[in-house]
Amino acid sequence: MDQVDAVIARRLQSAVPLVGEVSRYIISAGGKRLRPALLLMVCGSLGYKGDQRFNLAAVVEFIHTATLLHDDVVDESTLRRGRATANESFGNPASVLVGDFLYSRAFQMMLDAGDMRIMEILADATNVIAEGEVLQLMNMHDASLDEEAYLLVIRSKTAKLFEASARLGAVLAGADSRVEQACATFGQALGTAFQVIDDMLDYDGDASEMGKNLGDDLREGKATLPLIAAMQRGSSEQRELIRHAIETGGLTDLDNIVAIVRATGALEATRQAAAAEAQRAMDAARCLPVNAYSAGLLDLAGQLLQRRN
Repeated sequence: MDQVDAVIARRLQSAVPLVGEVSRYIISAGGKRLRPALLLMVCGSLGYKGDQRFNLAAVVEFIHTATLLHDDVVDESTLRRGRATANESFGNPASVLVGDFLYSRAFQMMLDAGDMRIMEILADATNVIAEGEVLQLMNMHDASLDEEAYLLVIRSKTAKLFEASARLGAVLAGADSRVEQACATFGQALGTAFQVIDDMLDYDGDASEMGKNLGDDLREGKATLPLIAAMQRGSSEQRELIRHAIETGGLTDLDNIVAIVRATGALEATRQAAAAEAQRAMDAARCLPVNAYSAGLLDLAGQLLQRRN
């Protein structure tokens, strides 16, 4: 990860000072670097030790950071990772344009690999992520959203880059198609579990631990799994309260809605959905050679269920 951070620092350089300032602001905000770590761990499990893994790990972190910059503008977010978002600090135009810079720099860096398969994976991933963003926008304030539609957004918007990161590790290592697909499945399942837990914590977390404002999802009119599960399990009056809150994006009834989510067992149902995805990831990881890296991948999937931030 130190090597990846060195690549990130070097490739963030720009003749335009604001580009570097905004990029460094969000990248230095203490993110978990899960996607680069995933790529490195897959490479390690399959025995690949070439320097290209550091370059591509930085690429996936740049793509992720670009999506964060754009997400926070679209969602009008003010807090991420415990401090003001880039759009709150630098304004929306700077955040959008620096996000564009990070996307274009990532594609410059992809060329260093000199592999059309790698280009294909990352190009497809960024396209699916963009589609997922638009799909989520279309679903805003839609209280009729079901679990299947919810998961489609997650697998497009969040899990796709996890999937691509793991798949890239297999491609760099020259793995066969069976192992490559197992790695991709691990990444997709891990990313899905990660986002489901994130959505659960919006109704069961602590603002100081989460590093974001609780209730943000409701304010944005997002029908996430805790709300979907609560509406399935609640009374007609409880369903109507949640439906109205999703459709209006109001936080007036946030305390009541949190109480409903907890009382109906929606949090446990959400946790079980995340646990199923984490188990799917662990099953896929068992296709990898047994070593410290594959053990780390299994541990990572298991630890997600204890996530609090």
